[in-house]
Parts: sequence; C-alpha cells; structure tokens
Amino acid sequence: MMDNGGFCNNNYHSGSSDDELVDISDVTVNFSEDVPPLDLDYSAGGCKADWRPSNSPKLIDLMDYPVPGIGTYEDFNTIDWVREKSKDRDRHREITNKSKHSTVALLFSISDAFSGWLLMLLIGLMSGALAGGIDIAAHWMTDLKEGVCLNGFWFNHEHCCWASNETTFQERDKCPQWKTWAELMVGVSEGSVNVLNHFMYVSWALLFAFLAVILVRAFAPYACGSGIPEIKTILSGFIIRGYLGKWTLIIKTITLVLAVSSGLSLGKEGPLVHVACCCANILCHFFTKYRRNEAKRREVLSAASAVGVSVAFGAPIGGVLFSLEEVSYYFPLKTLWRSFFAALVAAFTLRSINPFGNSRLVLFYVEFHTPWHLLELIPFVLLGIFGGLWGAFFIHANIAWCRLRKNTRLGHYPVIEVLVVTLLTALLAFPIEYTRMSSSELISELFNDCGLLDSSKLCDYSGNSGGTSGSVNATAANGLGARLAGPGLYTAMWQLALALVFKMLITVATFGIKVPSGLFIPSIAVGAIAGRLLGVGMEQLAVHNHDRKIFRGWCSPGADCITPGLYAMVGAAACLGGVTRMTVSLVVIMFELTGGLEYIVPLMAATMTSKWVADALSRESIYEAHIRLNGYPFLEAKEEFPHKTLATDVMRPRQSDPPLSVLTQSGMSVEEVERLIADTTYSGFPVVISQQSQRLVGFVLRRDLVISLENARRHQEGVVSVSAVLFTECGPPASPSAPPAVKLHNILDLSPFTVTVHTPMEIVVDIFRKLGLRQCLVIQNGRLLGIITKKDILKHMAQMANRDPESILFN
Repeated sequence: MMDNGGFCNNNYHSGSSDDELVDISDVTVNFSEDVPPLDLDYSAGGCKADWRPSNSPKLIDLMDYPVPGIGTYEDFNTIDWVREKSKDRDRHREITNKSKHSTVALLFSISDAFSGWLLMLLIGLMSGALAGGIDIAAHWMTDLKEGVCLNGFWFNHEHCCWASNETTFQERDKCPQWKTWAELMVGVSEGSVNVLNHFMYVSWALLFAFLAVILVRAFAPYACGSGIPEIKTILSGFIIRGYLGKWTLIIKTITLVLAVSSGLSLGKEGPLVHVACCCANILCHFFTKYRRNEAKRREVLSAASAVGVSVAFGAPIGGVLFSLEEVSYYFPLKTLWRSFFAALVAAFTLRSINPFGNSRLVLFYVEFHTPWHLLELIPFVLLGIFGGLWGAFFIHANIAWCRLRKNTRLGHYPVIEVLVVTLLTALLAFPIEYTRMSSSELISELFNDCGLLDSSKLCDYSGNSGGTSGSVNATAANGLGARLAGPGLYTAMWQLALALVFKMLITVATFGIKVPSGLFIPSIAVGAIAGRLLGVGMEQLAVHNHDRKIFRGWCSPGADCITPGLYAMVGAAACLGGVTRMTVSLVVIMFELTGGLEYIVPLMAATMTSKWVADALSRESIYEAHIRLNGYPFLEAKEEFPHKTLATDVMRPRQSDPPLSVLTQSGMSVEEVERLIADTTYSGFPVVISQQSQRLVGFVLRRDLVISLENARRHQEGVVSVSAVLFTECGPPASPSAPPAVKLHNILDLSPFTVTVHTPMEIVVDIFRKLGLRQCLVIQNGRLLGIITKKDILKHMAQMANRDPESILFN
C-alpha cells in the first residue's frame, strides 16, 4: 500500500490509492432512522438572493475558470472511463455546435476529425522505420559474434557474400570476403582455433548483454521484459507514468538490438509492441484531444499494439486481430478501422526499407505447395497436445522462477543474473549448429521445404547426388526413394533433439530477466523443432511403408506426400498458442507468414487443441500470469465469477473497520477538509448531505479536491482556514463578517455509480469490467453504507480462488 505524505503547507504529495477511498469518521449510521425532507431554500438548487453585503469579497466559483490539473490522474491510479468518455462527448458536441456558425470553426471541426487518421499515419511510419532499423542492426550484430566482413564491417554475413564470385554451391555461405575471428587473428579456420571462435562468440555475447542490462538499469528500468502484460494493464485504464515515455522508447530500441544479438533465447516481437505503443504515446502529445483524454489515448494505444505485431511478423490483419483478441480492453469499431490503417502503413514502411533484402517483412517467410492429407490431422492434433503441454509447463516454471527471483536475493543482482544466463546460453549454444544460429534463422531453416537449391543437412536424403551432407537434391527420378534419410539428416535430427531440450529449459530462465525479452520467437522455435522432428518421422514412415494400405492412396509414386516444413509451422503455432492462448489472431498471423490458404485447417486444429490442453492444466496465459505476479489491478474479461456473494460481503467499511470518511455538502471548513486529506490516503471521498443523515449527494476525487483548495488559497480573495467549503450551487446564509466560502460543486460527480447491499457480486464485477469503473458506492434507501473499489474486487476474487489477497499490490 502506498502511503501519502500528507497535505500540509498547501503542498500536495499524492500517494493515494484508488481503492482506499473511505474511512467514515465518527459516523454511526442508524438504518431505522427516517430523515425528514429537506426544506431549506438553498437545497433546491437555486439562490433567492445574494445574501452577502456589497462590500464583502465576491463568492467565486473556481471552476468557472480552467484550473490546471483538474481531471488528471496520479501515477499508479486507474482512470475513470465514464468521466473521460463524457468529457470527449462534451468536447465533440461543442465543436459540432460551433461549426454551424463559423467557417473557421468548421475547418477546425474537419481537422479535428482528420487528426485521428493523421496520428495513425505517423505511428505507422515511425514504428515501421524503427522496426526496420532494429532488424538490420540485430542481423548485423548477430553475425558479428562469428566474424567480420573485410569489404566493410557494416555488412552482415549474407550481404558480404552476395557480391562474391568465389562462392561454391555447396558452401554458399563461405566467401573470401567474410573472415571468422580465428581466421582474422591466427590465419587458419580449422582444428584447435575453433576454441578461439568459441571464445569470441561468448565474449561478444557477454558484451552485448552487459551493455543491454546496464543501459536498462541506468536510464529506463521500464524498458526490460516483454511489455505486453503492462500494455494490457495500461489499456485497461491503469496509469504507469514513464512506461511509454521517450527514454523508454530510446533505451528499449537500443537494448532490444543488443539483447537479440547476444544470442539469448528471446525475441523482438513482444517488445516491438511496446516500442509501437511508446511511439503512439509520444505522438499523442501533439494532438490536443488525445493529450487531454486518457480514454481516447488508449484507443490509439490499442491501434499501436496492432502496429507492433504487424511489423514483427509482416502480418497487418493478424496484428489487428491480436490487438482485439489479446491486449485491448476497449475496442470500438472506429479503432478497428484505424488499427487496420496504421498496421497497413507500418507494413508498407517496413517493406520499403526491406531489412532482409528478400522483399519479405520477416526472415522466415515460406511458401508450401504440397497439399495435406486428411490423415495428417492426427499428427497435427498431437502437435497441438504437445503445444498445450509445453505452454502449461512453461508458464508454471517461468512464474516459479520469477517468484524465486522476486522473493530472494537473486532479484538484487539483475546484472549478474543476465551475465550468468548469457554465459550459459553462449557456452552451450555454440557447439550445435541449430542453437548457434539466431532463432529467426533457425525457424527459417525449419520451415523450409527442401528443394533443388537447398544444401542444408535437413535436406540430405540418400537419393541426393553424392549422398553426402550438403549435397544438391537430385530429383531426376523424383520417386519416393529420393526421400530416404541420409547421414546428414540423421545428424540433424539428434542435434535438433538436443536443441529442443536446450531451448525449452533456457527460455524458462531467460524470459523475465532485466533486458527486453519477447516470447513469440522462442515459443515458435520450440514448436518448429518439435514439428520438424515429427514431420521427418512421418515422412520416413511413409517412405518405408508406401505400399501399405494407409499410405497407398495418399502417397502416390513420383510425388512427395509429406512436407516436414508444414509440420514445423503447425508445431510453432501450437506452442505459441499454448503459451499465449491466442487462437484466431495466431492462425491469421501464421497464414500471412505462409500465404497458403489450404493450411488454415491444420493450423486451426493444432491451435484449438493446444488451447484446450493448456486451459485444462492452467487457465491463465503467460501475460495474465505475469500481471497477477506483479499485482497489477487488471480485471480479466475472459474470467468468470462463479461465486454467490453479495455487495455487502465485499464493501468497506467492514464491521471491524473505522467508519467511512465522508465530506458534507456544506458545513465543513477548509481546515477540516485539509485535515481529512492529510489524515487519509484515499483517492476520493463520498459527499453526503450531513453526517447524521448520510444521504448521498455525490463523489469527489482527492486530486481534484486538493488542486481546487490550493487554487482557492492562491487566487480567491479572503479565503482562510475557517472558510466554508460548499459542494452546492449556493450555501446557507452566513454572517456578513464571515470569510468567503469556496464553491466546489463543479468538481463533484453528482451521478456516481451505486449498487445496493443485495446486488450480486457477479453483476458488480460485470459493471466494473464493462464500464471501467474505479469505484462504486453501496447505498440502501438513499443512505450511504460503504464503497467497493476495483482493488476490493480483485482481492475478493483472489480470496475466493484461495490465493493471497495481499498479492494485489497496486490500486
């Protein structure tokens, strides 16, 4: 719980909580008491006359003039969605009315309507450009661990050998212009000098990881991790100042390149969503309607999430569906159109940059042409089961590791942890070809369908000319015999099996360390390895048993009936779905990666099987698990509330609690209000008619109240500590010698959401989810009884699920 420093000397240092809104001091509510009707003239909402003498200071309504800070929110607080949407409707109504009477106002109205599309254009351009730069830099720095190009150190391995005329077909990745570190230092590349290459590989990896973690710690602590759990929480209405700021953007962009290049088992796809949202948040400050309205800004951030996935996978439609399915809390139809436009612009920008030099948006774009058979749904479903099991295992193991890090001294040494994980990864990854290469290159290799131009060990079949690893595929006979596994393929299989175990274990320890770390690519890599292994196994089974009845009508002679690369793709989708619980968006992303419409059914079968299996073992995705681990106030829309509790079971104050802290609509002085603020840490106060009646009038936020009182002391003549504070249009008659009152009725919410003590909690939870409430008041026959906040609901849900309710750290 965050303590408030107090309210003294007219300085406000807020540490208020959204949930601890109430204390009710010295009030005993007698529910049997009948309150007489109000018969005072000033309670009717109008004043019969100005009762103050002409020489007295004028009673000023402070809210007639704009007061800086009113309507804004403190850090680690939740926005009021209803108030923000109401503000936007009022602003739009005012612009529309003015546009009917003035040409200038009409032009302003048109520019206001167009500003949203202009903002989307800028977000797409900026995010696409940054993603292109990250791809180019990461590709170059990844190859830098193994060697350098003599023609120019800024060329990566592939670009260095493009212009060379001295490459051979079998060893197309070797050219005189590219030198390994051993060749550069010793002059030879064989024998014991491989140890030197290993040493340089580990040294570069440690350097990149060290720079990444130091930059994150020194300049932008929020730049670590994936960012998607926090983005989901922010989109639900929570405020984390600085999480989407300029320093976070700069440091995350730089350290993302360093972290990916270090060879750690992480990806850049999740962090690219964070980068795109940072771009959107920064650009929002140039547009008034988005700068001043938190709800409108979250519509833009939802579109930016789609942009992040669009540039990560080259999948604009998948990005829009990802934002809708996975991260967005409020996603109106207008946001859908703008998300689609922004994702389109971002994909076009990235395509123009062409970071991989192959006119594709991702390194592992593939195309399959062999149709699949109905019986193959069985291994596809098996891959789905594996993906669900892997997802449940990974979530459980990673959360356990992160909790260990959080609750022990391990969390005090993030730099050492990053360096140790990097050292282990580099030492164990270098000896095996499939762990040494970058994850994107590995996925590209596994997705690849063997053809005439492939010299990979995965394409070494005994029917190839020469029959040796790396030879060209000779398919003149084009028969099933040409698909018999050769020695290179057997070597690749056991290496991939080792790589699978290595990736599964090291990714558990890597996700969550204090560098930018995405989960998409490691999960896809695990699934692709498992899928390729199963695909090759099915292929060899069909080759050796092609005359059996089960394969006879399926595998006709002279045709390849099994595509191992397709199994790799299906396995990738299954494992990613098991970890993130994505379904529709995942299938569309994989479809956009392959361009093959006929493979949608296998992808759907594997993805749904993966989700069912993972949900049977654990209901939470990895992002929801990390949200709960960090104690963020996030109400998951997919989670049901099955319990039969009532509002009275959750509201505060409880029987053992002190009474509720309230304000009265009149009768309190400035000093009394300031003392109440100083003595409590609550984010707002209910306003009642009187302490005796407890009849509810409205609700006022702490921040608005403090700013208004400070403004009154500075700008309203004659305001002193004994001045009356009024939440009505006009107050009770006062003596001519009394100091002027402070009128604050315009900061009072006269229509706070209320429920009765008998309202079922499942309805209360739905109200909070669908309206994005911060709090609602509990009344009975018009009398205020208590309050329910978002944190109260989260604590109650945790308690009913036998979890620690104190794990909800933020309000």
